[in-house]
Amino acid sequence: MIEPFWGLKRIGEKFQLFSGSHLIMVLLLLLLIFALYFTRKVATQKSKQAVRYVLAIFLIVSELSLYAWYSHTGVWDPVDTLPLQLCSISLFLSIIMLFSRSYFLFEITFFLGVGGALQAMLTPELVYDFPHYRYFHFFLAHIAIILASFYMIWYEGYRPTMKSVWRAFIGLNCIALVVFFINKITGGNYMFLSRKPLNPSLIDLLGPYPWYLLSLQVAAFGIFCLLYLPFAIIEEKKRRAS
Repeated sequence: MIEPFWGLKRIGEKFQLFSGSHLIMVLLLLLLIFALYFTRKVATQKSKQAVRYVLAIFLIVSELSLYAWYSHTGVWDPVDTLPLQLCSISLFLSIIMLFSRSYFLFEITFFLGVGGALQAMLTPELVYDFPHYRYFHFFLAHIAIILASFYMIWYEGYRPTMKSVWRAFIGLNCIALVVFFINKITGGNYMFLSRKPLNPSLIDLLGPYPWYLLSLQVAAFGIFCLLYLPFAIIEEKKRRAS
């Protein structure tokens, strides 16, 4: 029984966008976000610490399990299995942020993690469907990345600013520059800087290579601004009320 779940071969059909198994995980994300929001005011210091550590440990275990799967199936290859996709980078930043409660890391991780992981949840680059290990790992890891940032907002009281938008944008470009050269060395396509993903995604709307890289800059900054917009509105209302 363990081999079909943990093996290299698919179980059943290839993952389909907006299928039942896809929508279930999107619904799970929404339910967990609402659960964090509605428990924010009743959480004690001990329960806050427990949630923080559970999220951090879950992210660590999920990444370790992925490399165990790479080893078991013999598919590890620097071309496509290094932790250099945006969500993998956000995962590591989220772990450090949760343990350190660093506001600077929150500024970066909120925009990179939530923006990237939400896109991944909506348009997954995924072959394996339920009930394969890779299906569960992909969605649960991305959900945990998103929850980590919302934990910092609702449980720790952190808030991004417009300066955070610019810091995240500059941080994204610094990361992309490093990953671009690693792609040249390995022949990989980390952060989709060498070509578009195989599965349908929002990148398909941004033009052909290499012009979509410029479009991605505009799209990323726009997404960061949209993520910041609710906080800007709340701050403006507070300013007018005072």
